Amino acid sequence: MDATEGCLVLENGMIFRGKRLGARNNVTAEIVFATGMNGYLETLTDPSYYGQAVVQTFPLIGNYGVIPEDFESVKPHLSAYIASEICMNPSNFRSEGRLADWLTAQNIPILTSVDTRTLTRVLRDHGTMNGMICDSPEQADMSKIRAYRVTDAVKHTTCENAYTIGDVNAPYHVVLLDIGAKANIARSLSERGCRVTVVPAYTKCEDIANLHPDGIMLSNGAGDPADNPEIIAELQKIITLGIPIMAICLGHQLLALANGITTAKMKFGHRGANQPVLNLETKRMAITTQNHGYQVQYNTDDPHCSKKADLLYVNLNDNTCEGLRYRNFPAISVQFHPEACAGPQDTAFIFDEFVQMMEVQKCR
Repeated sequence: MDATEGCLVLENGMIFRGKRLGARNNVTAEIVFATGMNGYLETLTDPSYYGQAVVQTFPLIGNYGVIPEDFESVKPHLSAYIASEICMNPSNFRSEGRLADWLTAQNIPILTSVDTRTLTRVLRDHGTMNGMICDSPEQADMSKIRAYRVTDAVKHTTCENAYTIGDVNAPYHVVLLDIGAKANIARSLSERGCRVTVVPAYTKCEDIANLHPDGIMLSNGAGDPADNPEIIAELQKIITLGIPIMAICLGHQLLALANGITTAKMKFGHRGANQPVLNLETKRMAITTQNHGYQVQYNTDDPHCSKKADLLYVNLNDNTCEGLRYRNFPAISVQFHPEACAGPQDTAFIFDEFVQMMEVQKCR
């Protein structure tokens, strides 16, 4: 595969030179870094990266090729991909091709041979920045780069129509509100005896109620949670149904906003498969997979927060809110991704807790 000269121009004027592969169109995006040593396929197909260019901190990416069975959605949603080196000779019995070839076919620009170590340090020190991948610095329009903002992320990543997976005779029926859902969320529920009806993000409360679910799942997703007033308004109605709710990532943030708890953009977010989180009830620590640039601003000294929910999980790196258990309706929400736990049992048990919530509700 032929490579050409290219560069990344950050909004602060810094230039990182490299080699271009994949699509050759110039692209402006929010530049974020992901710290996973593997799982690049899950990262590339995670809808939560919509509008962003992902920098992989691990120096060699693509060594096990492309494995469609590991995809989290049917296509990549990110704007561009940045890596120090992309392997051109993958070795894995499940591989169906080279990563660079697949990204090229998906029309995703790639920038390799980049000093990702220095780039990551810049993003950590200065915070997430916008940037442009182009052939030369002279092509970069700094005013447009600085003005860029991820918008309409949910509209571009939700499903168009409802669909169902799982056994029709399953003991539990869960409605999954797709606000940019990873495929493994529905699979994790199906494995636990749930029939899952996936519905578009803007489905009305009454339509969800008419499906007679035993539980409601709010998925992960991309963008600023405050940009979704229509969904927040429907969630304020949904919580009055008394149906058990579990929320992940963006769903966690939207559920907080529906209860009057604010959210805020983080300096550089949490992205990777190695984020330590503490359960405040059990005092057990888990290594979690995360992908978010916003946080729920739960303040233990704020009477409104403590009246609405109990703080359940905190991040051990920066003490940010990682999970809530609500007081006035049956719901649990987590910022991390239990469907993509770093170890086989690290956080997947949260799905079991959700099933128990549904069982308790059915027995009442």
